[in-house]
Amino acid sequence: MNIKKSIAQFLIAATLLSSAKAQQDPEQVDFNQVGKEMAKMLMNRHMEQLKFDEELSSKIFRLLIKQLDAQQMFLTQEDIAKLEKNYGNNIHRSLLLQKSTAVAEACHELYAKRVKERVDFAQDYLQKTEFSFDSDRTLKRAGKLKVANPNYFTEWPKDQSAAKELWKAMVEEAVLAETLRRDNIARMAQEQGKENPYKSDKSVKKIISLRYERILKAVLDEDSEDVANYLLSSVALAYGPHTDYFSAREYDRFKAGMDNKFVGIGAQLKAEDDGATKITGIVVGGPAAKQGELQLNDRIVGVDHLNDGNMIDIMFMGIEKVVDKIRGPEGSTVGLKIQRDNGETLIIEIKRGSIEMNDEFAKGEIIESKTADGNTQRLGYIKLPSFYVNFQTGENKCSDDVKNILERMIKEKIDGLVFDLRGNGGGSLEEVRVMTGLFTGRGPVVQEKDYMGKISTQNAFSNAIYKGPMVCLIDKSSASASEILAGALQDYNRALVVGASSTFGKGTVQQTMNIARMLPFNASGRDRAGFLKPTIRKFYRVAGSSTQNKGVESDIVLPNIYDALEIGEKHLDFALPHDVIRKADGFKPKDRSRLFLKDLKGLSLKRINQSNDFKYLQEDIDRMKVKFDENQILLNKVKRLEEITESDMRTKARNLERIKRFKIMQDTDQENLTFKRLNREDVSKPKLTVFDPSEEDQSYMTKAKDKIQDLDTTPEWPSLMDPVKREGLNIVADLIKLTDRAKAANAKNAKARPL
Repeated sequence: MNIKKSIAQFLIAATLLSSAKAQQDPEQVDFNQVGKEMAKMLMNRHMEQLKFDEELSSKIFRLLIKQLDAQQMFLTQEDIAKLEKNYGNNIHRSLLLQKSTAVAEACHELYAKRVKERVDFAQDYLQKTEFSFDSDRTLKRAGKLKVANPNYFTEWPKDQSAAKELWKAMVEEAVLAETLRRDNIARMAQEQGKENPYKSDKSVKKIISLRYERILKAVLDEDSEDVANYLLSSVALAYGPHTDYFSAREYDRFKAGMDNKFVGIGAQLKAEDDGATKITGIVVGGPAAKQGELQLNDRIVGVDHLNDGNMIDIMFMGIEKVVDKIRGPEGSTVGLKIQRDNGETLIIEIKRGSIEMNDEFAKGEIIESKTADGNTQRLGYIKLPSFYVNFQTGENKCSDDVKNILERMIKEKIDGLVFDLRGNGGGSLEEVRVMTGLFTGRGPVVQEKDYMGKISTQNAFSNAIYKGPMVCLIDKSSASASEILAGALQDYNRALVVGASSTFGKGTVQQTMNIARMLPFNASGRDRAGFLKPTIRKFYRVAGSSTQNKGVESDIVLPNIYDALEIGEKHLDFALPHDVIRKADGFKPKDRSRLFLKDLKGLSLKRINQSNDFKYLQEDIDRMKVKFDENQILLNKVKRLEEITESDMRTKARNLERIKRFKIMQDTDQENLTFKRLNREDVSKPKLTVFDPSEEDQSYMTKAKDKIQDLDTTPEWPSLMDPVKREGLNIVADLIKLTDRAKAANAKNAKARPL
């Protein structure tokens, strides 16, 4: 997966503002020198020994255009042809001759110029046009061609005239979509007897105008580090989708995300259309909560990073940069300029502190149920969001958290376990090696092959602590370290893999390298040179197959919306191929017949066929595939209303059915199931806390009420167990039953043998 993008999204969602030294104007970095050293590092350290030639330059150039204008809406084919003529085949020389900055600046300058022209045109067209929405015109979504496709650049408008026509359609679609959205919300509010959230809001055109203003502001705010980042990231990505360049500020965010520990104010932020940054959550016991003045729905419009009276206007600033302005050293103070709905404006000073992202640590539950014979069955459930660890201190190890939770589950005498890796994009390779051993015991966990073809094996050196029946849940966003764990569990026949058709398919290993170490000690801005993450090895399952491109395929496939989308390694640019090597020495799988796969598939399929929720999901998947293939957005209001009406009727019918059924399921759950919380802070408690999972947990963060979300009448899953989680628990319960039956049969046969 794109780890840089994943970490950025994670930080924006949490916005708990990682630690950094006090922000001052940094010393200017010589990115020409950085580019040269990075090029040498790639040639020497990347496992794919690509020629540093014109062919590579062409790949870099194509990726640079994609980095700048991924949605194909600012540049034109004429623009690209001009840039390609000047730079397309010479970027490799520019890097080695320390002239790459000129390439980055020239491409970004034209890009920024076009962004301003497009936004200015859009603003003028928006204000002067009265839209009728009665044409049969359509708008294509961003092109699906891969960068390597010879026709890739045909995705952009041909010239300035074609660009204007594209933007006319884009502006019309933006106004139509927002109009329909507001009309739909107003209708839902009226049906439910609630106030329309947009009753006193800005007009549709004003909101669209503000969005364009934010786009332009974000581009104009880009500094030399951002400009260099576009090019250097493209150079790295030409070697493969997971080789990457991190600017200094991006690497700060990456480290903080891996540790799940932050220094900041303890608040969740959201970018608003009007340019402000809104407080949507406050961490319980965090710095902002202790200070007491900051409130939910407060709007931040200015930041005084050093609290020295120098208030910086952050209106329309990208949220990542707002985070960078707010963050700082532990114990220091930041000033925030706040606006409230009542018109009050005030300055709030908050002392930064350390916050642990409790929501991002491993979580456990024990689910107790009564069996037909009157006994109690205990099923363990562990959700692992990522393979986190503090690389510098060795603290906050996910393997320690999972081990402690498992040991308490064993003490509580669980009969089976569901380990949930859905949404887990990976993390520490060392952590997954240790964690796999908790289930498989001593032996090989994963194999690695370097650019010379040398194969090495990573082993687990501890005895297994959990040996009972087990199911591992995966989806298309389970990647990297998740695939190592799921693949090892499957190869050893230690667990059934259940979920989407396969995992993501990232089977490569990257090494983080500090570019500053390659620069002269007195080089300008040396500490902000950034980091390179070249792919140095591929990893392979102990049975010999790489997860690269192919991923780990589920033993039991459940309908999954991701299977309708182009998600996975095989859809990325310049992805390495899948291959197979020999089995790892010492690999001794368990008897696969002990997993009773045929029986479990049959039992699961029967439940899936009887499940309305999986039926609805499959219908949505089929519908989404058609839409994805059509790749057309209608600009006709009547036809769009027909689509909305059809969708609304379908949703209402489903909700009516679900409300009745979910009520019965919830009542049955409350009668038959007991849920005990078992997170990292619970493992040493004398008695585990019984909780109701259907009640929202705000013990970690209090969140603002969303009036629009409140209009959604779709009922919550009973006991907050989505269909995949519930089916995973059903499968492991079946596995327990079949295992016990086999043990009883074996014991009976043993007694019947003559002496």
